Amino acid sequence: MLRTVCTRTLMILPLLAVACEGEDGGREGEDTGNQGIDVPDPVDPPESDPGEYLEGIDGEFIRASEEFGVPVSILKAVGFVESRWEMVEGQVEFDGRDAAFGTMALRGVNLERGAQLLGVEVEEIKTDRETNIRAAAAVLRDMADAEGIDREDLGAWAPSIAALADIGDKAAAIAYIHYDVYGIIKNGLVVTDNDGNVISEIQPEPTVEPNYDGTGGPVLATNPDYPGAIFRASPNYGSRAANSTGKVRMVIIHSCEGAYSGCWGWLVNPQSKVSAHYVVKEDGSEISQLVKEDKRAYHIAAAYKKSLNGGQEPHLEGVSSNHFTVGIEHAGFAKQANWNANLIEQSAKLVCNITKRQGIPIDKYHVVAHGQLQPNNRIDPGPNWPWATYFNKINAACGGQPADPPPEEPDPNDPPPDPQDPPPEPEDPPPQPEDPPPQGTDPAEIIIDSANGNNNAAIAKFNASANWAATAATPGFYGSNYLFASVSPISDAAEFSFYLNKAGSKKVEIWYTAGANRAPDAPIVAFDAQGKNLGTVKVNQQAGGKQWVAVGTFNFTAGWNKVAVSRWTSGNFVVIADAIRISN
Repeated sequence: MLRTVCTRTLMILPLLAVACEGEDGGREGEDTGNQGIDVPDPVDPPESDPGEYLEGIDGEFIRASEEFGVPVSILKAVGFVESRWEMVEGQVEFDGRDAAFGTMALRGVNLERGAQLLGVEVEEIKTDRETNIRAAAAVLRDMADAEGIDREDLGAWAPSIAALADIGDKAAAIAYIHYDVYGIIKNGLVVTDNDGNVISEIQPEPTVEPNYDGTGGPVLATNPDYPGAIFRASPNYGSRAANSTGKVRMVIIHSCEGAYSGCWGWLVNPQSKVSAHYVVKEDGSEISQLVKEDKRAYHIAAAYKKSLNGGQEPHLEGVSSNHFTVGIEHAGFAKQANWNANLIEQSAKLVCNITKRQGIPIDKYHVVAHGQLQPNNRIDPGPNWPWATYFNKINAACGGQPADPPPEEPDPNDPPPDPQDPPPEPEDPPPQPEDPPPQGTDPAEIIIDSANGNNNAAIAKFNASANWAATAATPGFYGSNYLFASVSPISDAAEFSFYLNKAGSKKVEIWYTAGANRAPDAPIVAFDAQGKNLGTVKVNQQAGGKQWVAVGTFNFTAGWNKVAVSRWTSGNFVVIADAIRISN
């Protein structure tokens, strides 16, 4: 069912819902016996084609742009970030945060404001796609006029876009502007139907800079539970029970009813009083960890009922589900048509990692939907989550071997702890440990990916400044995503480091996705473990790609060597940093 809406960006996906700790979300009085309901086997939903549900959308964007004087690339980028252009029917997921509606995911006061500016009913904006796009354009134009901006300057629209998104957390708003909306505008976007026919596109504008606060860059946790996750600490968590009810036994799959930055931005807000352990970006190119797994995140408002889960884990009956679960949010909507293939891939790898470490069986009773355990007011991740594909990918990531079952319970009658214990102050992570000693024999091949979660940290590491933005926009990348940055005559390379036990001559190859906005002369620079420059090779990233492309052969030394992808060239282009392969 997973169709890759062939893009210079991503595809179309949904998200899940979270509820406040302490609410009892279960169905009152429902108990179908010790065996519980017959939990259905995982299946994939029917195949969907964006060519059908997005038909005519390009003309609607163009007409709204011309009517209100908002650049069409702004409207398209905002809509794609928010909904993948689907006409979403949002749901209230967090207290204090209104549901989002339509292609532009308008909510709350912006729905009302759009209706007033257009002279239409709010319901029409919620249900008619062109009216929804026009309403967003009208609100953006109204905001821009109040700011007195130059409407021809794409970067000048950034404050109005941020106001429309209404993300309370400043760091999340910065990420939304720089990495999400303007990341698409810089990199470009092509959305196709299942046969490869172009539905709509955004031409890349690699030099545009949003007029908005600069990025400080996300901080990689020194000891994340999941390697490569970006650590964005939420204060909304508590302690797990010290007895057997506090052992992690299940993974709950959610969708956030909104875009990625707005989702994690809400979950780190102290006033929201909700959280999750992880949030996965719409295209799978980034995963945030908000709460450590040994802590209790507030992601499900329901006491456990075995009758909702095939009669499994009866000793947990009545225990707040937050005590024994890990919650994963996914950017998107429970009622969207389909999910991005790379989001499913990266989420499956995350679940595999969690189940291995926690000893959780990989089955339909222990990797479950939020809506399964809290069915009275939640349906996420929704009817179009591809469960069969998801479980196949989890098992593939785990080598096809199911996780060991949890140990026998010493006392199945342990009473649940008070679910209202106050959340403690977030703990500082311990210092990063020293690198483990590498093996004595160097492997025949070392691959260094731009996502450290895909690397063997003993022999492969990646590092880049916050000027390099992560995306999965253009299909054909290696691993889970790639990074890009505008060319500039500065020392700001993306560095792919690798460890050798013995000096030797090694072949260097690079993986990238080609495009017209890529540099025709991207500098690739090799350095040995002493920092000696071994030579620079220019690679034309406008051609080829989506495979290993030879750079050259160099004499590296024992220790940490590196290959740098440099931005130091000229023109209005971007440079792609995806993956490097070192071989004999």
